[in-house]
Amino acid sequence: MDKPTLVILAAGMGSRYGGLKQMDSFTPEGDTIIDFSLYDALQAGFGKFVFVIRKSFEEEFKSIFNKKLKGKAEVAYVFQELDNIPEKYINPNRIKPWGTGHALLMAKDAVQENFAIINADDFYSREAFVSMAQALIATDKTSYNFKTMAYLLKNTVSDYGYVSRGECKVDKNGYLIDVTERTHIEKINGQLMRKDDNGDLVPIDENTVVSMNFWGFTPKCFGFGEQLLIDFLEKNQSNLKAEFYLPTIVNEILKSGGANVEVLKSNAKWFGVTYKEDKAIVQKAIEDLKAANVYPKNLW
Repeated sequence: MDKPTLVILAAGMGSRYGGLKQMDSFTPEGDTIIDFSLYDALQAGFGKFVFVIRKSFEEEFKSIFNKKLKGKAEVAYVFQELDNIPEKYINPNRIKPWGTGHALLMAKDAVQENFAIINADDFYSREAFVSMAQALIATDKTSYNFKTMAYLLKNTVSDYGYVSRGECKVDKNGYLIDVTERTHIEKINGQLMRKDDNGDLVPIDENTVVSMNFWGFTPKCFGFGEQLLIDFLEKNQSNLKAEFYLPTIVNEILKSGGANVEVLKSNAKWFGVTYKEDKAIVQKAIEDLKAANVYPKNLW
């Protein structure tokens, strides 16, 4: 059985963070958040890494990660650029990337085996990678049996501003019914609130099951996504902020009835950096994990 591949979404601009957080260091040893995902994924049985990045920081990015992974796993790089879409949809005024669904499609030619996909700036925990690797290894790569790693909302929010999360509806057998992209969830006076379709803040249960963009797919997922991207571009070509989200692909997959998405649960405390103020919290959490010998002082 092929070892699964890990696709890392690292082409983001970090606008709320104030820079390229995917290359920011979080420890005295110079570790990025991605380093912990790579380390955990290797331990869990992933055999190849595909980074989705921008050409503008290709050399800097490769200089950080190539030497760390040399001899440990196969590594590939693909690029998410604004013009990686059919020519007739290119908008010269756009500066924002086309979103996580578009990023997924950029990896198509680099992935021939079952794979997981993650954000570069999220810390998912070892148990999540082990669970996902086991599930992918046991899945027929010609099937439409997909996975998602789910977290409890209360374990995934920032104290410093709003976050975007995929709210999951799960059936009694542990399969995803649908996922709704909630682009604004915020802690206000200790209460979790989300913006509804009118832009009003309404309460959301802290135990809501959410996606942190940690998905498990067979290569069959790419066929779904390509036509959906064209449909999206037809409608949103002139909208400079519209993004083609990965959950959009998943929802269409579910609606089609042609595939299923098993929900794998993680009770781990997720942490990540949406805002500059989040950095100190993440640094402390990583320091504690190293002190507890969950990770060695020097990962590589």
